[in-house]
Amino acid sequence: MRRTGLTHACVAALLLIGSWAAAGTLPASANDAADTPTPSSPTVSTGLLDAMQRDLGLTRTEAEARLTAERRATALAPEARKAAGSAYGGDWFDTKSGKLTVAVTEDADASTVRALRSSGAAVRTVEHSAHRLDATKARIDRLDAPPGVSSWSVDPAANTVVVNVVRGERSDNDVRRFVAAAREAGPVTVRTVQAPARTFAAGTVGGDPYYTGNVRCSIGFSVHGGFVTAGHCGGTGAGVRGWDGSYIGNFQGSSFPGNDYAWVNVGSGWWTVPVVLGWGTVPDQLVRGSAEAPVGASICRSGSTTRWHCGTVLAKNETVNYSQGAVHQMTKTSVCAEPGDSGGSFISGDQAQGVTSGGWGNCSGGGETWFQPVNEILGRYGLTLHTA
Repeated sequence: MRRTGLTHACVAALLLIGSWAAAGTLPASANDAADTPTPSSPTVSTGLLDAMQRDLGLTRTEAEARLTAERRATALAPEARKAAGSAYGGDWFDTKSGKLTVAVTEDADASTVRALRSSGAAVRTVEHSAHRLDATKARIDRLDAPPGVSSWSVDPAANTVVVNVVRGERSDNDVRRFVAAAREAGPVTVRTVQAPARTFAAGTVGGDPYYTGNVRCSIGFSVHGGFVTAGHCGGTGAGVRGWDGSYIGNFQGSSFPGNDYAWVNVGSGWWTVPVVLGWGTVPDQLVRGSAEAPVGASICRSGSTTRWHCGTVLAKNETVNYSQGAVHQMTKTSVCAEPGDSGGSFISGDQAQGVTSGGWGNCSGGGETWFQPVNEILGRYGLTLHTA
């Protein structure tokens, strides 16, 4: 059931969409290919390019070139990670070079480095392996964080775990104790952020609004039998109403804090389609898979309050310290969001990335937003993404 002018029965035939292609050059086995989501061939919509120009400050030519380079980096990243083995120190998309950069420790053998470079990746030598940085973050995850600590995550380009402290709270005794304990866990850098993290639910098909109780949130992605969204929007069993007030279904599973994900079953005349709303800013986007974009890649978000905005992936596996409790394994972006956008879609090209959780700032003055990765949600509940 949808508003007049965009019926699910005909939407697939009417959409102009941006799609992506796999272009990895490291060899992959047949099993690898079967397990890895593969983007499709590129056909980029004018609306998507316009949004990237507006939000990322790019020319049209730069936006087209960046999408092409990000396609290659996204496809290359999993195989580059395998090739680096125990010497792997992380990877990210470098917007200046237009290449995937792969960090390796000093003990990486020469043949590994040659293979990475011949694949098209840039290689940087670092002190700490990704395994050590991940272990450091895991130890920090076990600490009790005070409100003055906003979040923490591994920064592969800086080769450290970054702890983000709210401006003006650095001298707070609880914050100082947390930072001291974090430094004991391993390589840590402390940075200052503008404001504490908050969720984006609001009182009173991807990106479309729904309501539970007095809360308005946004649909993330259609799955077979329902849709995924943010956990803080409603508890298991809560009823859900659509944009027109009619009954959709109920929260079948929900987790918050610790995680911030949920899924809702769909019935009563509603059905699912593999679409994320463009809200007139871009054409509605078909969803073709869930290949994970690397740090540094461009990414866009659809939500029922601020609609369509774009930015870049800033960090992965970040722990966010909301007032309700810490949430783990989040991805941080430079995309803005506001209350009501919670649960909405993060998408890169035609590849689903995650559901909006929270952040700081707004779409007038800017800010940062986190999302819970969609593949984690699908795995947790045994769901299958509805794709075109």
